[in-house]
Amino acid sequence: MIQLSLKILDKDGNIKAENKECNEVRLVFKEEYKEGDRIQIETSNKEIYLVAEIDDAMGESLIYVTENLITYEIPFGEKKVSYSPKVFYGEKHLLSVRIARKEEVECYRNLALNKMDQQGLIGVYPHASANVETRGEAVFAARNAINGNCENHDHGKWPYESWGIGMRDDACLKIDFGREIITDKIILYTRSDFPHDNWWVKVTFRFSDNSELTCDLEKSHKAHIIEFPEKKISWLTFSDLIKADDPSPFPALSQIQVFGK
Repeated sequence: MIQLSLKILDKDGNIKAENKECNEVRLVFKEEYKEGDRIQIETSNKEIYLVAEIDDAMGESLIYVTENLITYEIPFGEKKVSYSPKVFYGEKHLLSVRIARKEEVECYRNLALNKMDQQGLIGVYPHASANVETRGEAVFAARNAINGNCENHDHGKWPYESWGIGMRDDACLKIDFGREIITDKIILYTRSDFPHDNWWVKVTFRFSDNSELTCDLEKSHKAHIIEFPEKKISWLTFSDLIKADDPSPFPALSQIQVFGK
């Protein structure tokens, strides 16, 4: 049996709501969130798979955790605009965490998906990070590329959040899985707010097994599907991003999916 707990803390660390259970826990929080509030997930075991839903409007995330204590900051202001306005809104919230079932963990799926990823979140995977996020704005943060939202016909506030590269030629996105996975397919949704956006004609993936893969892309709002022989990796990077010969300086990535088991 694995002990799980959910807590809502205020900016001073005072407990506003709490529940504890074995293997599966839920918490109903009957207040509006206030700036500085945070969610804490505690688990008696680490290096385990959990299914977490930190807001009923966000949906579930199958995550791999390597710490006993996970702290998630409730976003406010500028940080909130990359989320659906329904998330963390109102005076009643349902949160849940449970141990992932074996068939959920072992099935072939998008292993990069993590709706609850957040910059600075420690011990929760998959996790996206980058060497640049346009002007440091939440609508262009690395986490947007793995949140499950593939809408790519515009840019800016949700549902058009993306990973923006700040016009950097050396822009690099990293997806860390926290453990070894087996993958054989990557799907990209590049942002397609034409003519505002440019697009990439060539990109390179580098993998933790010291291999790399360079791919040609085209101007499209549709999925770019990239298949390759199975490889066992713990992380990958997306870099060497070659823009098209177009007046716009603004290519961006709406979503990256990494399929495997």
